[in-house]
Amino acid sequence: MRSAQVTLGLTALVAASLTGCSTDDDTPDYAAICVDPQSQVRTQDEDCKDETEYRGSGAGFFWFYMATAGRGFVPPIGGRYNTAHGTYTIPRAGSPTIRRGGLDRSGGNIGTITRGGFGKSGYGSSGG
Repeated sequence: MRSAQVTLGLTALVAASLTGCSTDDDTPDYAAICVDPQSQVRTQDEDCKDETEYRGSGAGFFWFYMATAGRGFVPPIGGRYNTAHGTYTIPRAGSPTIRRGGLDRSGGNIGTITRGGFGKSGYGSSGG
């Protein structure tokens, strides 16, 4: 009987801790879209292969990081993005959470389309 109480107690504890993972606070600090810096157009997430940062020259596809607390607009796939709304450099100040890819393909307000999900881990890889 004591074993059943311990098991039930542990199950309740684990369940309570898991429900804390899916709160409204699941929005990452930064969300990244895959872009072609030469044309300033958003591309498919799959085009970004690693976390190489764009340094102002060269061709390829790179992650463009946008703060989710801002009011930046995420363009649809094929749409132009505003370079003033983010950075090509991986944010490192503090310990920010970053979500690479997985944003709505149709675009929208960064603060709206990044909410939800389970946990705060980043997604995918980035590239050049």
